[in-house]
Amino acid sequence: MNIIPVIMAGGSGCRLWPQSRALNPKQFLPLVNEQSMLQNTVARLDGLDSVSAPLVIANEDHRFLVAEQLRQMERKASAIILEPVGRNTAPAVALAALKALSQKNLNHKGKIEGEDEDEPLLLVLAADHVIQDVDAFHRAVEVALPAAMDGKLVTFGVVPTHAETGYGYIKAFNHRDHKALKEKISEEQVFAVQEFVEKPDLETAQGYHASGHYYWNSGMFLFKASRYLEALKQFRPDILSACEQAMAVQNPDLDFVRLDEDAFKACPDDSIDYAVMEKTTDAVVVPLDAGWSDVGAWSSLGDLSEKDEQGNAVLGDVLLHDTRNTYVRSERQLIATVGVDDLVVVESDDAILVAHKDRVQEVKTVVEQLKAEGRPEVNLHRKVYRPWGAYDSIDVGERFQVKHITVKPGARLSLQKHYHRAEHWIVVKGTALVEVEGKEVLLTENQSTYIPIGAVHRLENPGKFDLELIEVQSGGYLGEDDIVRFEDTYGRT
Repeated sequence: MNIIPVIMAGGSGCRLWPQSRALNPKQFLPLVNEQSMLQNTVARLDGLDSVSAPLVIANEDHRFLVAEQLRQMERKASAIILEPVGRNTAPAVALAALKALSQKNLNHKGKIEGEDEDEPLLLVLAADHVIQDVDAFHRAVEVALPAAMDGKLVTFGVVPTHAETGYGYIKAFNHRDHKALKEKISEEQVFAVQEFVEKPDLETAQGYHASGHYYWNSGMFLFKASRYLEALKQFRPDILSACEQAMAVQNPDLDFVRLDEDAFKACPDDSIDYAVMEKTTDAVVVPLDAGWSDVGAWSSLGDLSEKDEQGNAVLGDVLLHDTRNTYVRSERQLIATVGVDDLVVVESDDAILVAHKDRVQEVKTVVEQLKAEGRPEVNLHRKVYRPWGAYDSIDVGERFQVKHITVKPGARLSLQKHYHRAEHWIVVKGTALVEVEGKEVLLTENQSTYIPIGAVHRLENPGKFDLELIEVQSGGYLGEDDIVRFEDTYGRT
């Protein structure tokens, strides 16, 4: 038996703006502890038997974030599949199933011709969920294994703690009251799915919760790779065909798997639930009582945080006076509140959000407005991560910009030039190898160099520690698109 975790790391997390941005969304942020949501998801697999390296599905724009965060954990993915566009979970898992079978040299029936070999099971997980009781999560997976190996399509139903209108629900056949399932989960607690229910209104949700027969739909699954493809062929052959065509012309790039872009763009957009789980008669649900949350809004993070006697949860440099039931999160600046109740106050490096707790779902409308106005705050933070390191925009004026640049050991920027700006580099830490018009110079702390407009240049860190420098740009146009790349270690054009 071989379990391949499939971690879906797409999505924009717009309801967690201003921390979550299009190019650095919530799954890559340290929202609940010092690790990112993705790193917590990977670490959660430790202790499960027969689990191989994860297969990660990510957006093209996030590829280096995935690779770097796995590197920080000293982990390696079996593959990182890059989606050129988002097409929801049914196609994403189809790509993972096709890749998992190809890695084992198995066909869609899970067999090598002339041989009889166990095929992989896919444990499908979202990269941005919180599970507080990891042992309970492991037990639920173990309970689900026999059903998955028997060809069932297993979903994990979260035992609800309250009436919730933000989640879909699952109802099971021949089901005892889930309130009686607080004892150790056993193999008998695998139930056939009766129906999947859309997000209900409050009155309906209260009825579901009171009945004890409904679970929150977690969006986590366990099944054989070939069994999922078989079901997809039965119910959505158009999705399977598009994914097969997209995977037929794979373009390996470093640790990444690039798809045929045109073929994948032609793939229909659909979820696993709609495409397969609601149609099949082989869907079963395993109860999960493990402190689960999809962290869909700032109020969810408040619920997960430790609170004071007034019900407040704070992170960072915060002062409270006459404040109740409020979540305050500071990254850089002191935040003080006086005489407020039931608020969410979140500060990032370049924006501040103030919202009533009951309306945090509407943060997405702010993001939509930022998009409509073409503002940079929808995509990037002041600090921007690159495959070679990061830069932080310290100051910007009409004809100048100042950045704090960090280059990782052994990393280097592309060989490039700019048409509209000159650059001054001052090394403040480490050693810099600078190439300008074919000539190289080694700079150490407190040394500097000048890059004229139009000069072909490159920056590299040849040392074993981070290189930090201050870059002062000057010129008539300072946009990030004023870069002409001639060579690049990371395959960027």
